[in-house]
Amino acid sequence: MSTGNALDVLKVSKAFHDPVTVKVLKEVSLELKRGEFVSITGKSGCGKSTLLYILSTMDTDYEGELVIDGERTKGASRNRLAEIRNEKIGFVFQFHYLLTEFSVLHNVMLPGLKLARKSKAEVEHRAMELLRELEIGDQALKMANQISGGQKQRVAIARALINDPLIIMGDEPTGNLDSRNSDIVFGIFQRIASEHKRSLLVVTHDNDFAARTDRNIVMDDGRVVG
Repeated sequence: MSTGNALDVLKVSKAFHDPVTVKVLKEVSLELKRGEFVSITGKSGCGKSTLLYILSTMDTDYEGELVIDGERTKGASRNRLAEIRNEKIGFVFQFHYLLTEFSVLHNVMLPGLKLARKSKAEVEHRAMELLRELEIGDQALKMANQISGGQKQRVAIARALINDPLIIMGDEPTGNLDSRNSDIVFGIFQRIASEHKRSLLVVTHDNDFAARTDRNIVMDDGRVVG
């Protein structure tokens, strides 16, 4: 199936059975175009993060179809799903998840070394390019616990970009940041979409952030309502 979109979601439903059955997603359909910056908002418990987890291919227990870059993921092997995640998707979370025993530079390099498509020298060169682009090149050799919260989130963004993914997925990526750093991160995301032609799908509680994205998807009680 090829629509030319980065992501197509077709009637995705999800239920938890513990011990009673609770439907958390109800026939969610959406699309994400290439180079589009889209936010998802809605009250806590409306299914936003559950949806993002399915879209990341980490949760395969759902009904409906998920198509990433024209490839159906339903029924794909665990190995293929891991390949899709490593090649096509970059993640930025509310908490940066940097490894404090490594330098900033090494943290950015890790997904590139894991994918092993480029030599270590090439991955290091690309990591330094990204850190400079995000204006933290001078922090590269510091340990990850020696930099500020705003800088840590920029390192997490550089790490998400190291494999040149088609889609960046964010789960409350500005949730721990003050308004100044939130603005910086928003500007970086905007640049990633417009200049790098990457697609961004960001779950957020920040209505100001959402209002500035290309499109805002509103969820309520497991459904897309706007």
